[in-house]
Amino acid sequence: MKPLTANYLNAIILIAAGIYGYFLLPLGPDEKRSATALIPAFSGLLLVILGFIWPSKQRLAAHIASVVVLILLVMCIMRFFKIEDWNAKKYVFLICILSNLITLIIFIRSFVAARLLKK
Repeated sequence: MKPLTANYLNAIILIAAGIYGYFLLPLGPDEKRSATALIPAFSGLLLVILGFIWPSKQRLAAHIASVVVLILLVMCIMRFFKIEDWNAKKYVFLICILSNLITLIIFIRSFVAARLLKK
């Protein structure tokens, strides 16, 4: 899979996860909606914007996208381990972790391939 395709796919997953987490996850009796649930959605929008500038500034967009994905991966992993019960919220974080991890691997492989082509 090409890095730009992986970027868009990851962005779609993150946007969907953020919207689902904010609007559709069931709340307990003493819980209220938290704006932090929208962090993946806004990050996904940032990745979409980076995808639009990708063709003209590929290196810059790819490196910024890699940093965003790495930060999200770390955030999702930290939050994943804080949730004790296997509920819908934990599954959303698991999906985000897998999506970000696969995307980051694709980005790194493309960086390595580009570096080898320079030699």
